Amino acid sequence: MSSNTFNLAFDKHVPKINMPVSEQRKKWFMEFMKPFIISVLLYSFMYFVRDDFKAAQPLLKTQLHMTTTDLGLIGTAFSLAYGIGKIIVGYIVTDKDNKKAASIMLMGASLIVACFGFLLTFNNIPLGWLLAFWAINGLFQCGAGPCCSGVIMNWTTKKNYGRYYGIWSASHNIGGGLAGMFSLWCANTFFHGNVAGMFIAPAIVAFIMGIICFTVGKNRPEDLGWESAETIFGEPAKEEDVSSEGESTWTIFRKYLLKNPLVWMLCFSDVFAYIMRTGVDNWSSLRLTEQLGFSADTGAQAIFYFGLGSMIGCITWGAVSDALKGRPALVSLICLAAVNVPMVFYQRGTTPTGVLIAIFFVGLFAFGPQVLIGISLLNQVPKKAAALAGGLLGAFAYLLGDSTAKALLAKIADSSASGINFFGHVLHGWGDTFTVIYVAIACAFVIQLIVTLAEEKKIRAARKPEVQAQ
Repeated sequence: MSSNTFNLAFDKHVPKINMPVSEQRKKWFMEFMKPFIISVLLYSFMYFVRDDFKAAQPLLKTQLHMTTTDLGLIGTAFSLAYGIGKIIVGYIVTDKDNKKAASIMLMGASLIVACFGFLLTFNNIPLGWLLAFWAINGLFQCGAGPCCSGVIMNWTTKKNYGRYYGIWSASHNIGGGLAGMFSLWCANTFFHGNVAGMFIAPAIVAFIMGIICFTVGKNRPEDLGWESAETIFGEPAKEEDVSSEGESTWTIFRKYLLKNPLVWMLCFSDVFAYIMRTGVDNWSSLRLTEQLGFSADTGAQAIFYFGLGSMIGCITWGAVSDALKGRPALVSLICLAAVNVPMVFYQRGTTPTGVLIAIFFVGLFAFGPQVLIGISLLNQVPKKAAALAGGLLGAFAYLLGDSTAKALLAKIADSSASGINFFGHVLHGWGDTFTVIYVAIACAFVIQLIVTLAEEKKIRAARKPEVQAQ
């Protein structure tokens, strides 16, 4: 894609059209659905060229003789590149056309994953090559989530952002849930069961979707020559949007993120939430086949059931937060307490049906914090800084949380490794991976409790003028 095309993709100067606000309000839903559905599809297909790696792990071990530690290193390379890239890409795309940027990222990721798959067709592939390509995939993927959430924020207001954000958040569960079964089906159908097919076929489909996403829908109402979403719906502009008008990206970053203690607490809370999520999501397929002796099909189904539970959780907990008049931190706290119950059943289960049901409910509750922490954070920043805020949150989550759950838990779970010595106690085996997960849940709960109290204090303070006016 030429530089001129890329510059045009980020063009912000669209003249206002002569259309009454009342008419814009009538047409808003149909116009919003274009970028909204595109955002859902775009992020879903990002997981087609991401979670295929999780589903492929059993075959990577049997066909290419990789160790669990090797798989953990590849996953960690992705997480490190993904985390570092989130801040950089988030900074670059601040106040830019997020939809087109995310579309370009999907196309780039698809090309890299296709190359990764072709590498697997050769004998004795150096691990370094696989690490490098999967890390580059992480760089292409890192900004898609914040960009998509930024598109939704551009089109919505405080009253309806939460529900659409929650629905969109389920998109990666759709993609992640289907990725395992789709990639395995492609390998068996078109590649005679060769694991390379689990990467090449999904990459082709995702690249085509990237082209479609680039051409359909607008980044924000203003790109149609309309007013802002708040003006269209007659709502007051967000305080942070007004105060940040004309400020540079660096000023916004420093003022609304670096100097806000709640932002940092939410980031650390998300780290532990990611250890919980990734500790189950990333390793369930391998644990079911390796420790419990279930079939590869059952291992792939684990990804689907976790994704299904997560999808329902994304939609449900966002709606519950709205019903409680904007208390995402409180709902997140409840989910962190509740997730321990299915986690025990997942740990102790011995039958495929029982374990898959437990995984479903772990996904249901685990994605409460995943969605609601993001909503809490976006409430703290201007709309145009949504990608930047999401980038900071994601950097913490992946550099500290996701990478820990992949590399640390891989070394603990790997039967051929010696485990990890933690203050004189050796953590080794699948049982000890659950110890790490339970500790992560407890840490997230404590931090989220503090955030919940601060959130409640802010809500009550905002209502005092209303009560006095009555």
